[in-house]
Amino acid sequence: MSEAGCRAGARRLGQNFLVDRNILGVIERLAALEPDDVVLEIGGGQGALSERLAGEVAHLHVVEVDLRLSDALHAALDGFSNVTLHFADALDLDFAALDPEPSAVVANLPYSIAATVILRTIDELSSVRSWVVMVQREVGERLAAAVGEPAYGAPSVLAQLACEVRVLRPVARTVFRPVPRVDSVLVGLRRRADSAVEPEVRALVHHAFAHRRKALARSLALAAEARPGVRERAREALVEMGHPPDERAERLSPEEFRALAARLRIGA
Repeated sequence: MSEAGCRAGARRLGQNFLVDRNILGVIERLAALEPDDVVLEIGGGQGALSERLAGEVAHLHVVEVDLRLSDALHAALDGFSNVTLHFADALDLDFAALDPEPSAVVANLPYSIAATVILRTIDELSSVRSWVVMVQREVGERLAAAVGEPAYGAPSVLAQLACEVRVLRPVARTVFRPVPRVDSVLVGLRRRADSAVEPEVRALVHHAFAHRRKALARSLALAAEARPGVRERAREALVEMGHPPDERAERLSPEEFRALAARLRIGA
């Protein structure tokens, strides 16, 4: 594929390829992988990071949606017997079917799907203990945001219920080709011992943030599947938890959402 074609395809798919060997080394060090790790890389691109990872771990799953990158990936990885290439859209991939099951996610994620993919792997791959991922700065800030910060929202709550989340470091635009129009950061996540997020908690979080300008209880009442009386029960539960009855979602911590879900379940 020509360089011009590569650039056009990259922009269309939200891909920016890593071309700086120093940042590849930084990612590798931050990931702190062990020889028995099984790594999932989403957005293999031209294989620069894939090649580094394959030589360090027991197995590497590489997911790439762009078939035009097949030759480049095979050229980078054909010397390794511990690599499985998946030419598929990560949004459609059955993560639970990956064999062997991943223990870590290390990736330069396509910006357009980064938050969705991170949350899906947290939810669907209980075997994964750690993530080191390159994302758009705004996505990283959203995942790591604290209560009351402008970026705090549903992704913050869902990620932090399951994982410890940190923005590890900023990354210069010059390490990518094509050069992106946005800033990037490396984000690290480490799964908590009690990381399960029940479906009812996940639904509550999404409904609570669906109408950010409205009170949390009102936002829950506006959900299509809202049960009668949920607004009143939510207001009562918030008061019991020490919040005003008309509190907004961005004032509740991740654990308070879990507690609120439990109170609403008991009062149903």
